Amino acid sequence: MLRFHLTHESTDDAQVEGTIVPVLPRVGGYVERVLVQENQPVREGQVLVELDPADLEIRVAQAESAVREAEVGAVAQAPSHVSDASSRTGALDAQIEAARANAERAERDLTRMEELAAKHIVSSQRLDAARTAAETSRAAVRSLERQKAAARAGVTSARAGVDVAGARLEAARATLRSARLQLSYTRITAPASGVVARRSVEPGQLVQPGQPLMALVADTAWVTANFKETQLTRIHEGAEVEVAVDAYPGCTVRGRVASVSPATGSQFSLLPPDNATGNFTKVVQRVPVRIRIVDTCGPDRPLRPGMSVTAHVAIR
Repeated sequence: MLRFHLTHESTDDAQVEGTIVPVLPRVGGYVERVLVQENQPVREGQVLVELDPADLEIRVAQAESAVREAEVGAVAQAPSHVSDASSRTGALDAQIEAARANAERAERDLTRMEELAAKHIVSSQRLDAARTAAETSRAAVRSLERQKAAARAGVTSARAGVDVAGARLEAARATLRSARLQLSYTRITAPASGVVARRSVEPGQLVQPGQPLMALVADTAWVTANFKETQLTRIHEGAEVEVAVDAYPGCTVRGRVASVSPATGSQFSLLPPDNATGNFTKVVQRVPVRIRIVDTCGPDRPLRPGMSVTAHVAIR
């Protein structure tokens, strides 16, 4: 026994720990069915609880109707409207070219008439007619140019209408995806494999998002041993560990040091000590050491979180 204490650092301030996963609903509602019992093993993805989906099914139907309405709106603002407006702009370009040609001809005719009128070859009536024709041609060009500007604005408006209709359709589809996702949350599944514990939900109960329904104790386990700071000198990662489990006399679990905490346990307490504010009292601190389980006592002697153990770390 003396030789054992020379080659090992030991502590009984140790216990088995494990991953405990809470099962929480993402949506509220009335519980329709509870499909598991206390202490029942479950696998990841297995349905544990079903909520009444009626309200969320109505939301999905409303979202589907909104998508169909948005699709009709997108068709009404179809790209063909942009094409039609662009075609009208092209037709006006051709008309403006013809009107400008007519205006130029009318200007030339007016110039000739003014020269002839100056020589008293043509009457004032014909000169007035030439002036009227020239002004009419210029007015026709200005009118077509204004129509072209309006047509260009129509193209821009049609394109904006298509973009707005597309945005409304995407928003409606996103709302539908969200409604379907919320509906899927009425089937509460196991986030990990483990054993059901602390089940606190029953059929007919009204639950709220985030309310704990049960917990799952995962299959993984490890040991946290709180060694005195004076014992850490020769404890290092990878060192072999023998773990005596109080619940199973005569059973020794084998493990290895996985890591050493970067701070003492007292530093993580609700009120950590501060020797600078009072009388100094030196107390040997304890540092948590995490031990990875390598070999257990068999499936009939499982390690359960919270079990008390004694850890012996080999230092030679």
